[in-house]
Amino acid sequence: MLTQVAEGVLIHQSESLRNNTVVVQGRAGVLLIDPGIRGDEMVCLANDLRKLGQPVVAGFATHPDWDHVLWHPELGEAPRYGTARCAAAMQDLLASAGWKARVSEGLPPEIAEEVPLDLFGLITGLPVETAQIPWDGPQVRIIEHPAHAPGHAALLIEERGVLVAGDMLSDVFIPMLDDVNSTNDPIEDYLVGLRLLEDVADDVDAVVPGHGSVGRAGQVSARIEQDRAYVHALRAGDVPEDPRIGSSAEPGWEWVSDIHAGQFQRFAQRSERDETPG
Repeated sequence: MLTQVAEGVLIHQSESLRNNTVVVQGRAGVLLIDPGIRGDEMVCLANDLRKLGQPVVAGFATHPDWDHVLWHPELGEAPRYGTARCAAAMQDLLASAGWKARVSEGLPPEIAEEVPLDLFGLITGLPVETAQIPWDGPQVRIIEHPAHAPGHAALLIEERGVLVAGDMLSDVFIPMLDDVNSTNDPIEDYLVGLRLLEDVADDVDAVVPGHGSVGRAGQVSARIEQDRAYVHALRAGDVPEDPRIGSSAEPGWEWVSDIHAGQFQRFAQRSERDETPG
């Protein structure tokens, strides 16, 4: 089911992990950002778009996590864009032996059989420093930053006042830092990403996270501050006061606390290594 967020901007939310697919209506069809997870959900989305007389004319993956680079034949053969780094990460994965088995092993077991991988990760990288998605519709500004994953990009639909945040600014997921691919300090990388989102917050009436509920104008800055507070606590080795973890976590999402516990441990060990004299 499609839900309107702003004029010409709709979302389709997956039952699994509350992934948000964003649909932006253009002159000849729609831009599809981060299509859903299960095959039947993507077929449902394609059917809804056909009823609207809106074919998919372009796609965009905000980053190279498995749940953001999926596709289905029913969605058509439109070009699927991403940043150059996002596309490169996908190309490296798809060129490796046994990639499909490795991706399958990382899927949530309850939906693994329902996730289509035949068109997985076929992303066309846009030239470095491309400022806007090339398509015939409202201007969509690309805000690439180093937080969370290689080549992560938020998208600002300027005429509609909508920020598509990728895997940031969620009301159910804590910030998840990339301590594998980062060539710098992953905590500082995340703070850089938050600062870039903060730069456009005043122009935003709604933020769509990769997972969770849409935040309206008054919530955008609050979500940025909540994510920043979590990251600062992680850096300091403090237990964050965050409603997404611990006893205040939303029912059914208590497992996010396990993600936090693992992340907290990894960064505590990293801090100890950095402080140990050579």
